[in-house]
Order: sequence, then structure tokens, then C-alpha cells
Amino acid sequence: MNITRNIKRVVIVGTMIVAISFGGNAWASKSVSSSPVAKLSLSAAAAGRDDLLETLNRPSGEELYYALFEGKSLADIAEANGADVQQVIDLQTEQLTKQLDERLASGSITKEQYEAYSEEVQEIISRSVDPD
Repeated sequence: MNITRNIKRVVIVGTMIVAISFGGNAWASKSVSSSPVAKLSLSAAAAGRDDLLETLNRPSGEELYYALFEGKSLADIAEANGADVQQVIDLQTEQLTKQLDERLASGSITKEQYEAYSEEVQEIISRSVDPD
């Protein structure tokens, strides 16, 4: 694996982690920014069950974190653990769509923003799961 590709993956994963961290805090407050942020199953993890880990056939979030840090994509991780990449894409698409639905219902985004974000969900998730 060349160094440029690995650096790109580290940047992507780092950006996702920062977005999840800040996004999780923003969702808990009453004022939410207008940018959609995927939480990647964090609410389920707090309840003791993580759909993403189950879909990837990974035993812990820590192992997933280190695999991503090493430059592996979610597609690489899924394939290495005998999981279906399309199920990972479907799960994350469902989760992000649910978050958008909640934001529309709460009034934190407009109908136009909802429609614009919804049109991009599948492509964004597909690229984040398998950037190759």
C-alpha cells in the first residue's frame, strides 16, 4: 500500500472520528448545526449493542478503531471478517437517514436541506465504506 493512500485513509478516519465526537455532542443539545453527521452506531453502542460491529463481525469498537487507524476501509474489514459490504452500506445509510428524519422533525433542518442531504446519503456512505 503506498504512503499517499494510507495517509488519505488516516485523514478520512480522523475526520470521521472528529465529526462523530462533535456531532454526538451537538445532537445532545437543543441547537444543532445544519450539517448531517453520521454517528456510526454510537447510540446503539451505549445500549450495549452495536449494529455496525455486528454487521462487520468485529468483537469490539477498539479493534475496529485500530483497523481503521491502520488504513483499512470498512469494506476491507468486512471482507476480512466474512461480512457483506452491502449490509454495512445499508446499515449506515439507514442510520444517517434516520438522523435526517429526526432533524427534520425537530426543525433543525428545512425540508429543502433534508431533500438535498437525502439525495447524497447513499453516495456519501458508499464512498466512506469503500473509498477505492
